[in-house]
Amino acid sequence: MLKNKETLIQIDKIDRRILEQIQKDASLTNQQLAEKVGLSPSPCLRRVRALEEAGIIVRTVTVLDHKKLGLSLTAIILIGMDRHTPERFAAFEEQVSEFPEILECYLVTGHDADYMLKVVVPDMDHYHHFLLNRITRIPGVSGVHSSFVLKRVLDSTALPLGYLS
Repeated sequence: MLKNKETLIQIDKIDRRILEQIQKDASLTNQQLAEKVGLSPSPCLRRVRALEEAGIIVRTVTVLDHKKLGLSLTAIILIGMDRHTPERFAAFEEQVSEFPEILECYLVTGHDADYMLKVVVPDMDHYHHFLLNRITRIPGVSGVHSSFVLKRVLDSTALPLGYLS
């Protein structure tokens, strides 16, 4: 059972199999998905639509290869803010949401930072420009610590569904 913002949602074994399959390959046709989960196409489609309507399936995306597109530098940036006010955080979040280089942004705890960003750019020159001309110019940013990804050991978008009963 999953708790949605509005209601409690029942997830059974078939729903879980549907979610596992479409996380692996969202390009499956309904017919292919139905075969993989052991349903006929109509009930499979009804279940997928119900999962979408319930907000479990948020969107369907295509995962691209960064390096083949010339985006070979991935940076993890820890950001410290000068004040911890809702207004300061809201302004920061609004501004970083406009930067296409930022793939992920998290408000974090347990570090000497308030935010953690995942950034993808072509190279160090682009990163340097992005850091100095965008990130450090956001009002309230008081500290920046950058780390660079040397190797992607695990890179998944699939959620672990084994915990669902």
